[in-house]
Amino acid sequence: MNAVEIEQAISELAEQPFDPAEFPFAFLEAFGNKDATLKRLRTGATNGSDVAGGVCQRSNIHLATCAAGTVSATLTKLKDSPATTKNKVKFILATDGDEFQAEDMASGEVVACTYPDFPNHFGFFLPLAGITTVKQIRENAFDIRATSRLNRLYVELLKDNPDWAAADRRSDMNHFMARLIFCFFAEDTDIFNGSGLFTATVDQMSAKDSSNTHEVISAIFRAMNTKFSTPERAELPRWAGVFPYVNGGLFSGSTDVPRFSKIARSYLLTIGNLDWRQINPDIFGSMIQAVADDEERGALGMHYTSVPNILKVLNPLFLDDLRAKLEEAGDNPRSLLNLRKRLSKIRVFDPACGSGNFLVIAYKQMRAIEAEINIRRCEADRSSEIPLTNFRGIELREFPAEIARLALIIAEFQCDILYRGQKLALAEFLPLDSQNWITCGNALRLDWLSICPPTGTGVKLHAEDLFHTPHNQAQIDFENEGGETYICGNPPYKGSKYQTPAQRGDLEAVFDEVTDGWKLLDYVAGWIMKAALYGGKVECISAFVCTNSICQGVQVPTLWPYVFKQNRQILFAYNSFKWSNLASHNAGVTVVIIGLSSNEIARQKKLIETTRDGASVVRLVSDINAYLVPSRSIIVEKRGGRRDNIGEMDFGNKAVDGGYLYLTRDEKEELEHQYPIAAKYVRRVFGATELVRGIERYCLWIQDSDVEEAANIEPISIRLDAVRRMRSESKKAPTRAGANQPHKFEERRQVGNENIIALPRITSENRDYMPASLLPAGTIISSQLFGFYNKEVFLFSLLVSRLHWVWMGTVCARMRTDFSYSNTLGWNTFPIPPLTEKNKADLTRCAEDILLAREAHFPATIADLYDPETMPDNLRAAHERNDEVLERIYIGRRFRNDTERLEKLFEMYSQMVDGLKKSTPSSAKASTR
Repeated sequence: MNAVEIEQAISELAEQPFDPAEFPFAFLEAFGNKDATLKRLRTGATNGSDVAGGVCQRSNIHLATCAAGTVSATLTKLKDSPATTKNKVKFILATDGDEFQAEDMASGEVVACTYPDFPNHFGFFLPLAGITTVKQIRENAFDIRATSRLNRLYVELLKDNPDWAAADRRSDMNHFMARLIFCFFAEDTDIFNGSGLFTATVDQMSAKDSSNTHEVISAIFRAMNTKFSTPERAELPRWAGVFPYVNGGLFSGSTDVPRFSKIARSYLLTIGNLDWRQINPDIFGSMIQAVADDEERGALGMHYTSVPNILKVLNPLFLDDLRAKLEEAGDNPRSLLNLRKRLSKIRVFDPACGSGNFLVIAYKQMRAIEAEINIRRCEADRSSEIPLTNFRGIELREFPAEIARLALIIAEFQCDILYRGQKLALAEFLPLDSQNWITCGNALRLDWLSICPPTGTGVKLHAEDLFHTPHNQAQIDFENEGGETYICGNPPYKGSKYQTPAQRGDLEAVFDEVTDGWKLLDYVAGWIMKAALYGGKVECISAFVCTNSICQGVQVPTLWPYVFKQNRQILFAYNSFKWSNLASHNAGVTVVIIGLSSNEIARQKKLIETTRDGASVVRLVSDINAYLVPSRSIIVEKRGGRRDNIGEMDFGNKAVDGGYLYLTRDEKEELEHQYPIAAKYVRRVFGATELVRGIERYCLWIQDSDVEEAANIEPISIRLDAVRRMRSESKKAPTRAGANQPHKFEERRQVGNENIIALPRITSENRDYMPASLLPAGTIISSQLFGFYNKEVFLFSLLVSRLHWVWMGTVCARMRTDFSYSNTLGWNTFPIPPLTEKNKADLTRCAEDILLAREAHFPATIADLYDPETMPDNLRAAHERNDEVLERIYIGRRFRNDTERLEKLFEMYSQMVDGLKKSTPSSAKASTR
């Protein structure tokens, strides 16, 4: 369950009559406990409570219902209970149906409220559902409650108004929801004259059976679109005339309202009775946008981008510099005035703005700096000089675009109240501005220059309504002489295999005249390239959240040389971290943040790493390359072989057999039992799974000279016939050609009698070392593995080193959260210093020690042994010794960390490339900037 679903379940529980016997189980059910779990608690099988009326769930909660007036005493009993300690519970909870008390056993934080009010504290208990982003939810519990209720209203209205769900009317429905949100906010913040005016009017003027609810709301909307002192205003019902003129496009156009059922009317009134002063536009929009999207509604509550994560983009982009200038200005009036003028001309442009999170937070942060300037200049009441028109966005879908506009309006009003006071804020709020700063359209197809034009050009386009305008381009009269432009955002990621035809077309439109390798790129690459092209026309700095795969493997040479050709450099970057949301167990995608500027910006580069405890460590460096390593901008490209002849890595054998050449252990034993001679044609075979998890698998391995004899064995003959049929029916010519030799793997890389050092093509990122293995002669490896055939054992030492692991993790591609190894990219480019015979002997000894340490734990598999949490001490020590011996060959000591390892490896790779250019310039296969 996600946070919104939990909040809804808790609210429904609070609305039901209190049942002391049932409450503990209903409470646990609301947090996602399954029926089987609850059944065991009910029967007492897993209920460890020693308090009357109590239920104790191990590692979770100890709760009890009690007699009236004894809540505090019961909570004390729960706290002192031996069962509470024994079962290591996170929370204790007591209630009598009137009073509600709970305590977090780790922090000591307490909740004490009336029983009907406990849903307001649902975020307190979210660890019970495995949700770890609790702090953000607690701080924004209102946004989640409001989202939950708006979703229920939205679904109910569509059920009764199916025509509003059709494609041609969905925008009307979304616009209606935006109007409602504004009304709820306005009635609780005195924008309307009278607290609760909108909800109270609907309640009083619409019939209880809801038959005219839509007419009442429509009249209110007409009032807010009608100027005072006009004949139309006089025609409004008296009760509607008390509403102010709002317009700004929000209430222009059709005032149609969907029909309400009694249930929908009830939902509307319930939503209106929430305290909308608590709305936080930083995150509200990113959750509410899911309400209007059928596909996203199933993930309602997961659409949350935390403020700290957004600030990871905005702070190094420009906010850190502004704060530094504020500190530098001190109380100097002229310096403060210059900084205020600078603030007023800064433009923030998010070309994938969604519901406006980045823009809203940028605006609020800038207003805070401006407010401090005004205080220091003794001008605290001064109107803001930061216009909303300086916050631009592009969003593909209409509803999020509307919510983004609304979120910025709400943010502006809240900032005015905070920094100037309620009276001044209200005096200047209405009517809304009609300028449009959020463009609804496809960011990869639109011309960014027309949406955020070069400063001082005086671009004049026709202005239309702020809301309900699904424009393909921005429409604004804008001139901003000398202002700075900052591009930011969190564009859609989508790997190449998961893109829709339309998305692939978008990338083609961006890269068509740049590179023909765009089909390999993640979707986010389109925004990086557009920002680079835009930066060639407009002086700007851009920063995007991107999948870390954009800085790994083949995507680097496919994308970054063309970005750098646009006079771009990486100015700052965050290395990989989880961009989390509100999903259970803090689910998220691994991302990086990349800031790009022109080469003319000469400031020191910042490479920022997120530690395990969430802290950020900043390194000032002279260069950051496309792999986000502090090194010159060199691109690692595939090589057909190594130049030092140290050892060629080859593919395993590819069967293309329909599975008929493979045997399970049981099939092997049955075949050899019936036909003992068949044993000479059966070999142990390893793929990635067999290598890592120790699974036994076998294959038929028949030499050309033995085909006739092998075919006389009936089970083998049957299998060969099946391979022949399968291959002959293939659409691929090489496979059809292989039908003539069904006894052979389609691609054979080995004779079958070699010692093999094997490693998987796909391996988990969660290990600390490559799970390579030394396989005995006679073993066959499949195409899921790479191998060294009959090579010296010291190569094993190199493969399983930490140096090789970090190189692979940087230059090879990713497959979701796994590394996708490449011999041409991972091994052939791996820098290795010249090795003496003594070096090789030392490394061979290290390799043998690792293999012996593994053997000591037989039958533990590689998967068992290389679990970072349970890796045996002697095996880890053997690897540490291997790393020490190897790293002393590189630099005479151990490397301090992986960053230092990568710096050295890229330094060596640069020297290798430079050497190749001098000797054979035409054959060099690395591009540099």
